[in-house]
Amino acid sequence: MINRRDFIATTGLALGAAALLPRFAFAASVDTAELMKPGPLGDKGLGKPDAPKVVIEYASLTCSHCRHFHDTTYRPFKEKYVDSGQVYFIFREFPLDALATAGFMLARAAPNDGYFPMVDLLFERQEQWAFVQDPVSALLAIAKQVGFTQETFELTLKNQALLDGVNAVKDRAATTFGVDATPTFFINGEKKPGALSIEELDQLLA
Repeated sequence: MINRRDFIATTGLALGAAALLPRFAFAASVDTAELMKPGPLGDKGLGKPDAPKVVIEYASLTCSHCRHFHDTTYRPFKEKYVDSGQVYFIFREFPLDALATAGFMLARAAPNDGYFPMVDLLFERQEQWAFVQDPVSALLAIAKQVGFTQETFELTLKNQALLDGVNAVKDRAATTFGVDATPTFFINGEKKPGALSIEELDQLLA
């Protein structure tokens, strides 16, 4: 697991790491009770926790497929199933690189309980910060729009507890639930990898 010194060295604060996917033997089946256990930072969910169906997404903020899901499917899915009380949606971190890890750490620390608004913003502006020569400055500019200062931005990226918590979610997903790509969904415990369309979700949730 990457430590704070390695993370800061990797980010530069001058981020540009390769994917940090561990190589493990994946479980053949998923224990739903285990899947529902939150990580050390707690789960981030939308909708009614007692909804009849649960959809869990493992995603990376620097993943173009995750952004495609966010751009094309997430909003109609949320409106149709989450806002109506049919589905409880849990979003979990599976960063593919140090830059995605930084984005998730900032989302976790976003002012005014702004986790999902920050995630939305980072997906919407992915090309402006994830694929540029100076991603740190670009990420700082976005973070300032939601209430971060230069000081709180830097303190967040040096927060070992946040770093360990985000990595713990990713590592457990890989070792226990066989997640090896993003996005990966679990729909009532059934694993479905790939950027699902709303039509595919309609069939799976029927």
